[in-house]
Amino acid sequence: MIDLNEETFILYAIKAYDKPNCIMSEFENDIKKIKYIKRLLRKYRATGVLKERLILNHIIILSNIFGSEAATRLLFFQIESKHHDILKTFLVFLNFMPKIVVGINGTDLRSSDIPIDMTVAAELRKL
Repeated sequence: MIDLNEETFILYAIKAYDKPNCIMSEFENDIKKIKYIKRLLRKYRATGVLKERLILNHIIILSNIFGSEAATRLLFFQIESKHHDILKTFLVFLNFMPKIVVGINGTDLRSSDIPIDMTVAAELRKL
């Protein structure tokens, strides 16, 4: 499996992209969903305002487009490690979280090493 880093990110995303007749602008818009999730997680951490349904929708769309394994790897690569606990909580809720996320900047991320954000988990349980 290809190790995700700055040089291989776009190549990996293009290979995993599941829209055979798309144009480049569609691909770029779909990649922007990762940045949007990143912004929503940062906003939650800074203000305590969680837009859980919006985050779930974006993660589901990414999983539909890239596949859940590739989407998970792309998200963990792009999102700062200080927000991995929030991301993991959403991925566990959707049953997308693997035991090991392989090849993120030369390391493997073990799910057991990333805590669950209990505040986010409580909000997701209400859905």
